[in-house]
Amino acid sequence: MSIERHILLVEDDVNLAYVVRDNLEQAGYRVSHAPDGEAGWLFWETEHIDLCIFDVMLPKRDGFDLAAGIRQKNARVPILFLTARTQKEDRLHGFRIGGDDYLTKPFSIEELLLRIEVFLRRSVSDQVTTARHLDIGKYVFEPENLLLTLATHSRKLTRREADVLAHFCAHPNQICKREDILLSIWGDDDYFLGRSLDVFVSRLRKFLQEDTNITLENIHGIGFRLRIA
Repeated sequence: MSIERHILLVEDDVNLAYVVRDNLEQAGYRVSHAPDGEAGWLFWETEHIDLCIFDVMLPKRDGFDLAAGIRQKNARVPILFLTARTQKEDRLHGFRIGGDDYLTKPFSIEELLLRIEVFLRRSVSDQVTTARHLDIGKYVFEPENLLLTLATHSRKLTRREADVLAHFCAHPNQICKREDILLSIWGDDDYFLGRSLDVFVSRLRKFLQEDTNITLENIHGIGFRLRIA
């Protein structure tokens, strides 16, 4: 790996943290491990972090609260949750507060490494690519800068929100199949990822609602269509 990427791992299970950290370091990453949410926040404030991996049920400050705090300061850094909590409500909540991915325990180290690679490859690409401006009705969308602007007001998107919106922008007024979106962005099309996609689409509808010529349609049983009059 030509650029050493710094990963923040916040996990209170000492044995699991050791295994994850060891595998990530063998893959060429620099890893800072924190055993609780407060220690994780201290790392975040004092170190340059390229990607975060958080357990949800942490001492002192849980992973959801930690992620929400980070999202208030940085919309770009990828955040992955590792947790034994499998309820769909927990997953959806994680995505709503700005999480980018969600792996339930037990999980495959190979799958974790693959998802990290995808996120960081996009991150490096973002840093070397000149920002593009896409017109969406009255809005201006800057995918690389994660900005959606209407007149003088700009909204900072999360990485996942920007990825989903960019997919729709690449196919304006066309039906985008649900499974194609999931495979393109998440690399998988399982049920829970589909539910998380619904959350992102719902949020994008709210972000775009000030232009009545824009409609983000739900095509029942198929997918979605970004219709621009």
